[in-house]
Amino acid sequence: MMISRIERYRVRLPLRIPFETSYGRLTEKAFDILLVTDELGNQGIGELVPFEQPDYIEETIETARIISQNHLIPLLTNKEITHPKEVADLFYEVKGNQMAKSSLETAIWDLYAKRHNQSLKNYFNKTRLQIPVGVSIGIQTNLDELLNQITSYVEQGYQRVKLKIRPGYDLEPVQEIRRKFPNLALMVDANSAYAIEDMQHLKKLDIYDLAMIEQPFAANDFLDHAQLQGELKTKICLDENIRSLKDCELAFSLGSCQSINLKIPRVGGITEAMKIVEFCQEKGLLVWLGGMFESGVGRALNLQFASQKIFTFPGDISASDRYYYEDILEQPIEIQHGEIHVPEGLGIGVTLSEKKLLKYGLHETIFIR
Repeated sequence: MMISRIERYRVRLPLRIPFETSYGRLTEKAFDILLVTDELGNQGIGELVPFEQPDYIEETIETARIISQNHLIPLLTNKEITHPKEVADLFYEVKGNQMAKSSLETAIWDLYAKRHNQSLKNYFNKTRLQIPVGVSIGIQTNLDELLNQITSYVEQGYQRVKLKIRPGYDLEPVQEIRRKFPNLALMVDANSAYAIEDMQHLKKLDIYDLAMIEQPFAANDFLDHAQLQGELKTKICLDENIRSLKDCELAFSLGSCQSINLKIPRVGGITEAMKIVEFCQEKGLLVWLGGMFESGVGRALNLQFASQKIFTFPGDISASDRYYYEDILEQPIEIQHGEIHVPEGLGIGVTLSEKKLLKYGLHETIFIR
């Protein structure tokens, strides 16, 4: 196939509830929806998900737009693509910028599946139709409100809760959650808020039967994470550290973690994500799928990928109304009995709402062949 046209919607969706982590407070999410069209008129959809500030990783949505426009899209120009796995090789000369790469690579995967009248999940092994899901909760100043939120999510059927923590907001909320929900699948996520000097404090979390402690240290602290993992019975999960299969191999070799939060955009797309899944399966590492406050486009992609039976731990794939008043899809993604149905249409299986895209976004054409 040949790429003949690429369009973009710059979208901003307000959050229902502000979301606070150790590195900032989010009240709305900016993202781009990419429409990639082939010479036959088939169209794939991708989502560009970086935050506006370089606080999660180095990429921002603005830098990703520049890299895509000036460096990645030219590499697709006049190239005949026989399989989406070739895109990673085409993009290899551009270092880093994984989320920019992923937005185009995943759109081409969607395009490829549609071109062949297939659901995207048909390209993965041992898939299922229903996905157990979890929910992520930001830092709350009021513990009663925190417990009320968790109660609501448990009643909605979410099978796992992830709590954002930071120094000064860790032991007390975890203790209160455990007191009210002794059997809840509970984990915490520090988003690199701690340092090795906090090891003795972090060890106090060991008594609360947590599923894991996600990313306590900085994104390049493989050695410090290894030291902490050696002192804990609770699994350490790495998130920001993992940008490629090589990072997984390094983490495993050093003993830096026992779990991997896999985010497709953070590793550059589906092709690299598939390699990471295979490695984790081979080495016995728990791997689960994380989220980036995606719209329904990224959420549908995650559902297709998480349909693989290796994903036994509920990921961060909430229903559309968890974060947003309304999504940009014709049919929002909904939770039923703690699970979300994998969309069954072609490609990622969802249809964009042009009305909602125009309500929340700005359309522009960024490439014509």
